[in-house]
Amino acid sequence: MGKASRDKRDIYYRKAKEEGWRARSAFKLLQIDEEFNIFEGVKRVVDLCAAPGSWSQVLSRKLYLPAKLSPDLKDGELPLIVAIDLQPMAPIEGVIEVQGDITNARTAEVVIRHFDGCKADLVVCDGAPDVTGLHDMDEFVQFQLILAGLTIVTHILREGGKFIAKIFRGKDTSLLYSQLKLFFPVVTFAKPKSSRNSSIEAFAVCENYSPPEGFNSKDLHRLLEKVGSPSGGDDLDCSSGWLEGPNKVYIPFLACGDLSGYDSDRSYPLPRGAEGTYRSLDPVQPPIAPPYKRALEMKKASSQGIRELEKLSLDS
Repeated sequence: MGKASRDKRDIYYRKAKEEGWRARSAFKLLQIDEEFNIFEGVKRVVDLCAAPGSWSQVLSRKLYLPAKLSPDLKDGELPLIVAIDLQPMAPIEGVIEVQGDITNARTAEVVIRHFDGCKADLVVCDGAPDVTGLHDMDEFVQFQLILAGLTIVTHILREGGKFIAKIFRGKDTSLLYSQLKLFFPVVTFAKPKSSRNSSIEAFAVCENYSPPEGFNSKDLHRLLEKVGSPSGGDDLDCSSGWLEGPNKVYIPFLACGDLSGYDSDRSYPLPRGAEGTYRSLDPVQPPIAPPYKRALEMKKASSQGIRELEKLSLDS
């Protein structure tokens, strides 16, 4: 698919380049905020699986830059934003970048140090595995990533804080909902308008972090296996997420975003310039060290080797 063709078929991809976002996913976080007002009162925020940085851009523009430009700004009142990813990321104003593993306890310690011993008000995670097209497999791997995110959340999120994470909807969604309800009294699954209807992705919006009394973060996985029910009872386990019929767990699900806004599944005509032609823009920030870089280098070297062999055979 050519760039102009994709610009026509994906309005949010085109708008992201026009508005300076590194990826179309920025609109998803903006639309979640429109519905849930997740940035209200936030001074410390962590972006997990941050690369290429579109959600960190949103955090910078919504939190850091307005505070920096405010005439009433006092020393030490600038919001702190920490972005974590295994991959390096191009700098963003007001964002502290940490190249690390979210499943490592040392990463949580680094975050707390950046916050001067305090904990975060908000943790967001737009991470996802490389999808295979096998929905059951993709859903399972994504849930494991969410639980890894929940692990670091129990170390770095203050009580009363919020956690936003990408999920893949499937047959195990009720189980995930039951597990998140152990720590957050209010859990809503949201589908931003910028997310395609054909996609199984949605976002878990978890509010008012309240870990169980006496909770030890080292016992997280044991707790998820043994305790918790969506109704708040402590005598059931998370298998209540599997119940069907009248006992089935019904998950709050909300579509968010302006209903009169752009439709992510619709094609839109391309705007024409003064000369009557359309010029496609380049991405705002190309990846600086993508995981597929080595594969591209090997493919290029292989192609060059084949051409050299063909040249030698022709010369002989």
